[in-house]
Amino acid sequence: MKNLVGAALLGQSGGPTSVINASAAGVFVEALKQPNITAVYGAVHGIKGVLHEDFYDMKEETLEELMLLKNTPSSSIGSVRYKMKDPKIDDSEYKRLLEVFKKYNIRYFFYNGGNDSMDTCNKISKFFKKSGYDCNVMGVPKTIDNDLNATDHSPGYASAAKYVATTLMELYHDATVYDTPMVTVVEIMGRNAGWLTAAAALAQAKGQGPDLIYLPEVPFDFDSFFVQVQRILAEKGKVIVAVSEGIKTKDGKYIPELFQELKKDAFGHAQLGGTAQVLAEEIGKRTKAKVRAIEFSLLQRSAAHLASKVDVEEAFNSGKKAVQAAVKGTTDKMVGFKRISSNPYKIKYVLLPLSLAANTEQKVPLNWILPDGKGMTQDFIDYASPLIQGESKAKLVDGLPKFAKLKKVRVKKIV
Repeated sequence: MKNLVGAALLGQSGGPTSVINASAAGVFVEALKQPNITAVYGAVHGIKGVLHEDFYDMKEETLEELMLLKNTPSSSIGSVRYKMKDPKIDDSEYKRLLEVFKKYNIRYFFYNGGNDSMDTCNKISKFFKKSGYDCNVMGVPKTIDNDLNATDHSPGYASAAKYVATTLMELYHDATVYDTPMVTVVEIMGRNAGWLTAAAALAQAKGQGPDLIYLPEVPFDFDSFFVQVQRILAEKGKVIVAVSEGIKTKDGKYIPELFQELKKDAFGHAQLGGTAQVLAEEIGKRTKAKVRAIEFSLLQRSAAHLASKVDVEEAFNSGKKAVQAAVKGTTDKMVGFKRISSNPYKIKYVLLPLSLAANTEQKVPLNWILPDGKGMTQDFIDYASPLIQGESKAKLVDGLPKFAKLKKVRVKKIV
């Protein structure tokens, strides 16, 4: 553990959230205060920006504009989906990173992302140590999927969960307005972990949500699904279904995969989407009801107008605490949350080994999931409810939100 003097660099990776910029604000604002930090940079498009020596100079931004990031969705410095090779097989990119860090005297590195990002962070930290280069490396968590291991929850989840629950409540009123039979299938993000789809149960608990909820933690059975849909349709004449994009059959096949070949992203993950459409089409073949498929898609992760105050503040604080820990000499850690109590809600910020979060998914406990798509237990409601509390959104100008507009001054490359 060393108290280093040099520049600080933040990179962001993976899917944006409505509060990833709040974490960036926490890192930038805190780093600019620290006497040991000589310069503060933002990597343009994450690790790719580091490899290309492409940085924004955050000292050129005003404090007011940086604070506006707290309520600005997505990543203002740009995110990336880029998988670095395993350094044991090919360490050329790690050598390039080391060259760049040395050139700009970067002694503090913060990487803001999910499982894959924490894995990248961990590999970089280990390579630097092995190379004898002193740099304090810290992970700043984010993911709407809430699947980061070892932390109670992740920044980004609560606001997306609030959007899911609120939108389903609004949708409930529209989807039940007519006197004709109708089935609405809503697709929610979540590849292997169903935390976000589970948030539909918050609307269900208010009596204004879906009738059926399906998570990827439980194998999806077509026959059972259609039996449930037809039963509710016969009882009520209306059915609302919430499904995770990543639900799979017992054979491990995604629903759209049964009908088409799926493309893969840079990490080898199947590019999902279309689950609701496929199910809606199949329901349409089996019933005379009007069927509608709705995909929340990018809206659920960018809806800063519905951000949870708890989420915004925790996201900002996780960035801030990452800097505070790093300047005290901490490295190889990710900021995490330990829940002290749910009522009243109280958490403690903890520093977790990066290796705990790297590539390990935290899934919804099976004992929180009710059988036959009926929803979630009270344990889940008690877990999620405190996270979505409060309101924190951008001030309105001419009736529209005032989001941050950074100057984005590039750092001059050192020759």
